[in-house]
Amino acid sequence: MRSVVCLTLALCGLAFFAPVKQVRAQDNSAAPVKLDYAAMNKLGWKLCCQAWTFRSTSLFQTIDILKQLGIKYIEMYPGQRLSPDNPMGFDQNAPENIVDEVIAKLKADGITPVNYGVVGLGANEADDRKVFDFAKKLGLQTIVSEPDPKAMPLINKLCNEYKINVAIHDHPKPDYYWNPETVLQTIKGCSSRIGACADVGHWYRSGLVPLDCLKELKGHIISLHFKDVNQQMQDVPWGTGECDDAGMLQWLKNQHFHGVFSIEYETSATGSQLYDLVQQCCEWFSKECKKLSKEK
Repeated sequence: MRSVVCLTLALCGLAFFAPVKQVRAQDNSAAPVKLDYAAMNKLGWKLCCQAWTFRSTSLFQTIDILKQLGIKYIEMYPGQRLSPDNPMGFDQNAPENIVDEVIAKLKADGITPVNYGVVGLGANEADDRKVFDFAKKLGLQTIVSEPDPKAMPLINKLCNEYKINVAIHDHPKPDYYWNPETVLQTIKGCSSRIGACADVGHWYRSGLVPLDCLKELKGHIISLHFKDVNQQMQDVPWGTGECDDAGMLQWLKNQHFHGVFSIEYETSATGSQLYDLVQQCCEWFSKECKKLSKEK
């Protein structure tokens, strides 16, 4: 599972952003990228970033970068190192004072945490409650997971008790949840707080048509790891690949979907290159939202 990989990467001391971009991301005098949040709000959409995109930096540095990109929402993942000065991996096991430190940092930079994952959920109630308690303290809407299907009664109970969603994420084939049919079978009989975290790029990598997968999950999509992918299965800026991003947005708008679109880059790009790729995604999404918000 990616959460294990995340912790390994965090401890390996991967390269920080190139110095030129480090200055750009941390210069509080620099104006954030301007995005059309009025259009997004009209559609009921939140533009978010899965922190895994900036996994070569710390969580605190990622928050600074999102501020400069104009992204107001973050989806954190287990194991990202806390800060340049503190290499500990941030997750549901973090001491309370560290969680408070993260909350203060997010508030200071105007970034709202909405999702957390991909994190394991299983049949051990004490372990699951630790994740839910962590999500509650951070004020999260959704826990993103690839849960043990046998644990769904317990997870359903916790979702209703904590009033926090669980969105089932799909990794590429042969991952257990690679096919939307498996997600639908797993959530059958559960409350509406359990649904799908639609990773549209991974569907394409599994040989599926992302728009068809969204249609199959109609009414059960809680959030998205939104992507675009080229024929070589590599991440590319939104609207430039093979996933029909514009078509998916149109369909989601027509279905009155309200929720989170998390940017997530699987590419090995870092520094100014990665920053610019993410910025292109933001600007494309903003323009599409402006156009869609004007439609009747």
